Amino acid sequence: MKKITTAVFPVAGRGTRFLPVTKACPKEMLPIVDKPLVQYAVEEAVAAGATKIVFVTGRAKRAIEDHFDNDFELERELEEQGKDDLLELLRATVPPGVSFVYVRQPAPLGLGHAVLCAECVVGDEPFFIHLPDDFIHGDVPCLEQMREVYESTGCSVIATEQVPREHTKRYGIVALDDVGVNPARITHIVEKPNPEEAPSTQAVVGRYILTPAIFDLLRTTGRGAGGEIQLTDAISDLLGKESVYSYSFKGTRYDCGNKLGFLRATVEIAMAQPEIGSDFRDMLGEILDKK
Repeated sequence: MKKITTAVFPVAGRGTRFLPVTKACPKEMLPIVDKPLVQYAVEEAVAAGATKIVFVTGRAKRAIEDHFDNDFELERELEEQGKDDLLELLRATVPPGVSFVYVRQPAPLGLGHAVLCAECVVGDEPFFIHLPDDFIHGDVPCLEQMREVYESTGCSVIATEQVPREHTKRYGIVALDDVGVNPARITHIVEKPNPEEAPSTQAVVGRYILTPAIFDLLRTTGRGAGGEIQLTDAISDLLGKESVYSYSFKGTRYDCGNKLGFLRATVEIAMAQPEIGSDFRDMLGEILDKK
């Protein structure tokens, strides 16, 4: 079994739900307290064993490249000022032994197409896919949990969670061979079905471990929902060739692709911060008391 060392981050989307801030700032750079979403994502992948980080980017994403680059001038300034704590924090942004690769997605053709753009870097190996919009907070990072499932099954693994039936049209939805076990083998997967047509309410969220067999399938996958090349459709074809497992992860997921999910994540993570958590709770109480 090949060890997973590559993580793919499809970050070419424009983040129109957060306009106007995302006109010039990538949505993945929006901060949860003092750290951008994309940094939480990279830290999760590195904790799971990734040493090669592949960003599939588009226009107006240069800030991501700059964030994960060394800033020697700022480091020297902090060092001269004796701000060792900030210097250590800054250097930790670029983990030692980890390489960053940037691949341009030439057209907005969907998640499946973005993943296919990374094939030249991934090669013939299993790999992680991480969607930074899905911020998952838990004692054990989600990708680390999934890596353990991959190592026990030798198969592709997809993170899933239960959603209200009226929300199935927002997600890829899976059917399982045994709903009482976790992980469970997927028997069917469909992209954004209407509630009355959904095979279950077990929804795919933004974490995947896939074998390289997915690339050949993506090359022949036609345009699906929304006129895009859907990763879900290629995974559906993959089910006919090899087993794919659903894993209901342990942790709390925040959908930071919408404003309410982003604000909830910000508030709850801020309350958990050792330095400001208590004062932040008090401040929220004061604000609510005035309403």
